[in-house]
Amino acid sequence: MKTRLSAILVAALVAAPAMMWASAPTPSSEPTPEATARIQKQVRHELVMLPWFSIFDDLSFSVQGDTVTLTGEVTWPTLRSSAENVVKRIEGVKHVINKIEVLPLSPYDNSLRWRLARAIYGYPALQRYGMGTMPSIRIIVKNGDVTLEGVVDSPMDRTLAGMRANGVPGAFSVTNNLRVVHG
Repeated sequence: MKTRLSAILVAALVAAPAMMWASAPTPSSEPTPEATARIQKQVRHELVMLPWFSIFDDLSFSVQGDTVTLTGEVTWPTLRSSAENVVKRIEGVKHVINKIEVLPLSPYDNSLRWRLARAIYGYPALQRYGMGTMPSIRIIVKNGDVTLEGVVDSPMDRTLAGMRANGVPGAFSVTNNLRVVHG
């Protein structure tokens, strides 16, 4: 009887700390707003620094907790995998969902991209958007269909870019998704 009581007492003493640990509140795994802002800033930086990222590619992302979802269209398959790899290395990112589409490799689309770039960035009123390391107007071509992405300073510039793209022979359709951002 004494042995049995000792065994029960020892079992209770061993189990008590484990039960207390299991019932203790766990720290939240959700990142703070500051951590999310830091992750967003680092993801943006890493994406624009990718080699081969050009005016013919469009990358975007969203951050939900410790998960980053990548979206957009790129002309090079290696750019898709490179984007995922650099984002995986960012501190605080545990999961990357890669929804980036690789555009079809087409000599026709490639020729159309360059003609569109000349028509838009070669136009005097729009030349300022082509300056700098990351031009703000992105030209996405998929099977002859054109989509303009990015930002411009005024509704007039948005309209001009759309008109210039519509005037390029060989473009089957033009979708103008340019956003007007003041400042």
